[in-house]
Amino acid sequence: MKPLLIALALTLAAPMFAHPHPDPHQPRDLRDVAKLHRIAIGSAVDIASLHAEQDYRKVLNREFTHVTAENAMKWESVEPERGVYTWADADALVENARRNHQQVRGHTLLWHNQLPAWLTSGVADGSIDAAELREILREHITTQVKRYKGKIRAWDVVNEVVEEDGSLRQSIWLTHLGPGYIADAFRWAHRADPHAKLYINDYNLEWNQPKIETTLSIVKDLKAQRVPIHGVGFQGHLGIQYDYPGDWANVMRRFADLGLEIAVTELDVRMVLPVTPDKLATQADYYRRALADCVSVKACKELTVWGYTDRHSWVPGWFEGEGAACILDENLARKPAYDALLAVPRRR
Repeated sequence: MKPLLIALALTLAAPMFAHPHPDPHQPRDLRDVAKLHRIAIGSAVDIASLHAEQDYRKVLNREFTHVTAENAMKWESVEPERGVYTWADADALVENARRNHQQVRGHTLLWHNQLPAWLTSGVADGSIDAAELREILREHITTQVKRYKGKIRAWDVVNEVVEEDGSLRQSIWLTHLGPGYIADAFRWAHRADPHAKLYINDYNLEWNQPKIETTLSIVKDLKAQRVPIHGVGFQGHLGIQYDYPGDWANVMRRFADLGLEIAVTELDVRMVLPVTPDKLATQADYYRRALADCVSVKACKELTVWGYTDRHSWVPGWFEGEGAACILDENLARKPAYDALLAVPRRR
């Protein structure tokens, strides 16, 4: 065949073999989602898996722009004995994030759970009185925040301080220090790292009206006192057996109107087992709506999933008969929920 005829034949045949060009604006992975929406997309990190599982580490570092220590920065982990700090796991997470261009959320400085036995037993038997407890709290917050100064974008300073009925949680902190401990914690954290964003963080804040109103009141009171509070974290532990919190975006806006950043800090969507295609489709819709709600609120800066794989999820251990809450399965394969996050349109 003559060269001209060969060229013509190839030209005519080309459409039969050509693949359509991918949409350059369609995200390929979660880092693309973060770039598209100009927000951080994060995951909680299981530190043992970060150390031991190459495939877990590879996906974490490929997909996410933000990370949170699931347990490695909690009080019982970093100060198991009074004044004796064990930083190795928290340091490893921060260093891995640095190498992979990820920001870090510090979680958490003050909580009523996962406290070391030396602290809870000392308070219980009276060997630690209120004055000493306040000093212990100040020292703990100051030491931890100073260690990671400049390396943590945001801290969950106080975690879960409001009960379901809207009252302040009856923790050792409230019982022995009074409600002023909340303002103290924010002030101490700010002094230790003036550039870190400081958050109040809670669950069911997406829909629970008494909890919403009390948390709003706490924020207003802190701001009136010129306490440095910068954000509110909605944990976002959802279940498909319950309705999606349909007013979530408006709740976000109520906090944003107070001048706060917004973050979805611990998103997962559990289901009653066994898994079915219909349940996966509903789960995907909940994930999609959560990201869409965040994207619709200009102040929303972060969406973090509370673990990205069903291989390492807290849900089965806490909710009997439930699980499959994450966006990847046990084998790190993409679930419909992952693809739903990729499909959320850009903020208008």
